[in-house]
Amino acid sequence: MNFLRYVAVRTLQTVPVLAGVSAVVFLIVHAAPGDPVVNMLGIQATEENIEAVRAAHGLDQPLYIQYFSWLSNVLQGDFGRSLVQGRAVSDLIVSRLPATLFLAVSSMVVAILIAIPAGMVSAVRKGSKTDFAVTLGALSGISIPNFWLGLLLILFFATSIDLFPAGNYVSPMDDPVGALESVFLPAVTVGTAYAALLTRQTRSAVLENLRSDSVRMAKAKGLSARRIMTAHVLKGALLPVITVAGLQFGYLLSATVVVEQVFAWPGMGRLIWFAVLQQDYPAVQGAVLVVATLFVAINLLVDLTYGYLDPRVSAQ
Repeated sequence: MNFLRYVAVRTLQTVPVLAGVSAVVFLIVHAAPGDPVVNMLGIQATEENIEAVRAAHGLDQPLYIQYFSWLSNVLQGDFGRSLVQGRAVSDLIVSRLPATLFLAVSSMVVAILIAIPAGMVSAVRKGSKTDFAVTLGALSGISIPNFWLGLLLILFFATSIDLFPAGNYVSPMDDPVGALESVFLPAVTVGTAYAALLTRQTRSAVLENLRSDSVRMAKAKGLSARRIMTAHVLKGALLPVITVAGLQFGYLLSATVVVEQVFAWPGMGRLIWFAVLQQDYPAVQGAVLVVATLFVAINLLVDLTYGYLDPRVSAQ
């Protein structure tokens, strides 16, 4: 019962958060300098044409009326129409979102596959050359800019040895093997930085559990080192690691913006990038709101998972 109450409370708490996000997104977009209608009309930007387009898109209304009208439509699944492309923003989002989610999930898999083994080895061999090498690698992963690493990977793996394509998104539903080949370089580029963060978290969590009373008791009982690591250390260390990984997955959705540009990846980041450059209000508002909503939803899922795995959290 406590967990169900915890789920209900945490879910309700996301409502004002999403409302605040929608307001911030709307105000920031409309506070940007320039007139999107003038950019859209180009040489046809006469006073009459500008007023006609503004009236057609409701841009001649007061800002608060525009916001509530837009929010009302969003709640019905209507994000408006792109001022530049003339297509429904929802169609643009649906066509781009799978590519971004595929890249984000692949990047997180890369990060986990690197971080957990590296963090465990670093903790078990604390103070050794291996620990130093892992720490140095983690610091390098955090410090190296994504766009620079992506360009290096393209030059070596795509240009020099022609092992992987430099982008060219392939849907995993159409060609699973081709999809893995196309996502490898972008996923490594994004996943490396998050692998560095998860490695440090894993190392800290394993070190803390190695000093716990349960591990001391297991050693006193004569259990093997492998049994102690799997049954006692990892079980306690994975909870904070899973929490950090879940939170970082939300950041991955926004971290792909630059990488999508480098690899010409047709995802949400590229959609937002070009919409901002073209001052396409509806496209920017809709795409940013969807990414922000996913971020809030992922954080909620992480909180609920933490509450389920640790009853002390949901009992508060």
